[in-house]
Amino acid sequence: MNIDETLAIFKRGSDEILPLDELKDKLKRKKVLKIKAGFDPTAPDLHLGHTVLINKLKQLQDLGHEIQFLIGDFTAMIGDPTGKSKTRPPLSHEQVQENSKSYTEQVFKILDKDKTNVVFNSQWMEQMTPMEFVQLSSKQTVARMLERDDFSKRYKAEQPISIHEFLYPLVQGNDSVKLESDVEIGGTDQKFNLLVGRELQKQAGKEQQVILTMPILQGLDGVQKMSKSLDNYIGIDDPPDEMFGKILSISDELMWRYFELLSFKPLEVIKNLKQEMAQGKNPRDIKFMLANELITRFHNAKSGQQAQQNFINRFSKNQIPDEMEEFIFVAGIKIANLLKDTGLCPSTSNAYQMIKQGAARINGEKITDKNLVPKIGTKVYQVGKHRFARVTIR
Repeated sequence: MNIDETLAIFKRGSDEILPLDELKDKLKRKKVLKIKAGFDPTAPDLHLGHTVLINKLKQLQDLGHEIQFLIGDFTAMIGDPTGKSKTRPPLSHEQVQENSKSYTEQVFKILDKDKTNVVFNSQWMEQMTPMEFVQLSSKQTVARMLERDDFSKRYKAEQPISIHEFLYPLVQGNDSVKLESDVEIGGTDQKFNLLVGRELQKQAGKEQQVILTMPILQGLDGVQKMSKSLDNYIGIDDPPDEMFGKILSISDELMWRYFELLSFKPLEVIKNLKQEMAQGKNPRDIKFMLANELITRFHNAKSGQQAQQNFINRFSKNQIPDEMEEFIFVAGIKIANLLKDTGLCPSTSNAYQMIKQGAARINGEKITDKNLVPKIGTKVYQVGKHRFARVTIR
């Protein structure tokens, strides 16, 4: 594979590569690059948002490059301040260790275990003396830290910034020094931290890493970053039927974002699918392809096929049409109010009655809780046999 073909794989779905000329130079000089991506085990499970970076690691691993999958068991106890309006509570050592274990199990659903270098930054951070930590702190100024957008906003708004939060970019950058990374991959919100890694490598007299940023994947609502705390996520360990239903609930527009960042299909194939939809192909059938690919990756092909058939059976049984009115509501709306405001029920009291009778459904499943607060995402709501509405909760 020549340089241009290799670069095309680096660039696929990426937001930015800095500096691009340095990456070209590295590829010309080195057969194997050390590719780093760090993940703080702040939650017990990975979701599809995490896999945007892991997919890129897989693509580069298939090219023969060395993957440094860094688990930030030390940085997780600091708490990443990126994008936060207040100080994050640090996790306990026990929480971090438990989450780290599940990460190492789940990541190999994508990466090749035999070709992945899994490292923990506690290996060197816990060995650092107090004097060495002070020396690391001297590598950056407060003024430089306040250039970060989130720190700057909090400072101007007179919101507290704890001293330990300034340490996070330094520790992340120091990881790149220790690993002698050639390339570090992170989300667009991590750009500042990735650049700190370049600076620290330069100060240490080492070759600087190239940074590659990947877009942030929106959750099921199509607006917010995919997050477990926002309940707009698809977990890679979600049961096949649940994963299938969630993928089918995303909007037609968001579907292409998911294809670009999550699918391994060639870009030409995705381009052809867009043309087919423009010519009248049912977007539901295209989502079937995406759902099958992802369920096959995280479960197996048979599970994907069965989940699709289960989905079809549920929807065909209730004769759900392709065309229906569409609504958007803010998260927190109660199910009775939703059914009334969409016109599916004339009143909230009627909505309660329909739920009690088992005549109200979400994505073909009966609603049993009259006090239900629907989750974020796009779903089909139904009352009776002939009243339908497609509702997006944001």
